[in-house]
Amino acid sequence: MAFDFKKEYKEFYMPPKKPSIVTIPKMNYIAVRGQGDPNPEESEYKQAIGLLYGIAFTIKMSKMGSHKIDGYFDYVVPPLEGFWWQEGVIGVDYSRKDDFNWISVIRLPDFVTREDFEWAVEEATKKKKTDFSKVEFFTYDEGLCVQCMHFGPYDDEPATVELMHNFMEEQGYELDITDERMHHEIYLSDARRVTPEKLKTVVRHPIK
Repeated sequence: MAFDFKKEYKEFYMPPKKPSIVTIPKMNYIAVRGQGDPNPEESEYKQAIGLLYGIAFTIKMSKMGSHKIDGYFDYVVPPLEGFWWQEGVIGVDYSRKDDFNWISVIRLPDFVTREDFEWAVEEATKKKKTDFSKVEFFTYDEGLCVQCMHFGPYDDEPATVELMHNFMEEQGYELDITDERMHHEIYLSDARRVTPEKLKTVVRHPIK
C-alpha cells in the first residue's frame, strides 16, 4: 500500500477542531511563488498549482522510467499547502485578496534530493512542453506552531485564527509571524469538488 503522509503524520495533517501546539520539523517542498487574488480562474495562483502537480507526479511516477531515485518508495502525493502574507499586515486580511503574496507548495518525500528535483523539472518540461522555470526546491524549518483544523469557507478562517491565538496566549506563547515565518494553510479538500461548507483546511501560525 502506498505511503500516505496524511495518515502517517496525523499530528501535522489531521489536527483536532480545537487548537493545539506542535513542533514541525524541517521539510522540503516543490514551490512556486506569486502574488494576487488566488480565486480567478486564470489567476497566477491557479497556474502555479498546475506547475506543482506537474513536478509532483513526474517524481512519483519516476519508478516507471529510467531515472531511479535512491530510497524511493511508493507514496500518495501530499496535499497542496500555502504560505501567505501581505505587506504591513500581521497574519492575513481576507478582505484584501489582491494584496496576497504566497508560496504555493507540495511536500517532497525525504528521499528526493535537489538533483532528483532538477531532473524532474527537466523531464516535465520536455514531456509536457510547459515552462517549469518558476518551480523551485524549497526548504522550510517551521518549528513551534499553534494549529487547528478549520471547517468551512476560507473567508471564515479569522474565527479559527482567533481561537488559535487565544489558546496560544493561555498556554504562555506569543505570535511569531515574521518575514521568515508565515501564515500557513494545508488544503485537505479539493475546492473544485467540495462545497465551501465542507472544506477542511489546517491553519497554522508560528509562535514563540
